Amino acid sequence: MHALYVRMMAGELKDDIVTISDQKEGCQIYNKGNYGYPMSGGGLDLDLLEATYLLESKRLDVTENGKAISYEDLFKRASAIHDDFDIRYMVFRDMRERGFIIKTETGGFDFSVFPRGKTISNSRPEYLVKAISERADFDLRSVLEDSLTAGSGGKKLLYAVVDEEGDLTYYVVSLKDPKGDMIVNEEEAVSGDLIKDRVFIFDRTESEKVYANGFFGKMADQVLQLSLIESCYLVKKGLLTVSSSGKKMSIDELIRFSDSVQDEFRSRFITFADLRDKGLLVKTGFKYGTHFRVYEKDPDKCHARYLVHSVHGTMTWPEVSRTVRLAHGVKKEILFSSRSDTMNYIEFKRFRP
Repeated sequence: MHALYVRMMAGELKDDIVTISDQKEGCQIYNKGNYGYPMSGGGLDLDLLEATYLLESKRLDVTENGKAISYEDLFKRASAIHDDFDIRYMVFRDMRERGFIIKTETGGFDFSVFPRGKTISNSRPEYLVKAISERADFDLRSVLEDSLTAGSGGKKLLYAVVDEEGDLTYYVVSLKDPKGDMIVNEEEAVSGDLIKDRVFIFDRTESEKVYANGFFGKMADQVLQLSLIESCYLVKKGLLTVSSSGKKMSIDELIRFSDSVQDEFRSRFITFADLRDKGLLVKTGFKYGTHFRVYEKDPDKCHARYLVHSVHGTMTWPEVSRTVRLAHGVKKEILFSSRSDTMNYIEFKRFRP
């Protein structure tokens, strides 16, 4: 019995495009996976990602000036032409092998991805994708801009992070607007004393009053202990006066002192105050390795829903990976806060294609 002969499609490399000139072959490649870009008059143009993938999967032969080009040579050629080709190729290949139609995108994104099982002719892109190395730093404000751009077009933002071994982790990114029921009432100011890096209210009646008005601080017998961030918020709201060595401190003095003894205090305070103003109860997230744990309601009646981390400057993907995995392990949502014109809360959630 003779072995079955499978005729390979033929493409010609010119610059950074591989062209299948035969109209029948071009239609066959396009119809079976929406590869390439049909040319007027017949034939098909493939970008280097598509051509490399089809060559690797033995569905295409590529030549240049009549000479065959190997997968290795084409991969090296593409890597020399396009920055981060290797990162983008690993994402492209992974998505293709999972059954998604994926096309090269412009406007700051790497790819658009169509719903699984759909084609270009019967659907619209569901995701805009950025292919990223795990070693890349990023600014959360750029993530915010990407999310707004994707959302304005009715798409979801997906980051595909490639680690040093070539494994992929996908994150769906979205904006959140957390709100709660813990409203802080206007009350007459009570007095507290700054001792080292905490504020103490020693009067029992006043301690109970502050604690009852939003679960501020921690009661210990008759004394209420407040963190600096809680104290600054209460002073700013006119609910507390703080004295140090018998001298009353202004809100600016208390913030400057707090900033001198705690890292990134001002950025964390802005996040804390915004969350509190949204009716959320905010407590330290130290045990979870984040800045805050956040409750929507009475903490005696529910668990914290969110972990919130205030971002100042750049972040790394290993930071995101650790924080997202930890939050998932304790069944909470992780939000990263960043301020531009307004305060924004961004959620990274693992996505499994």
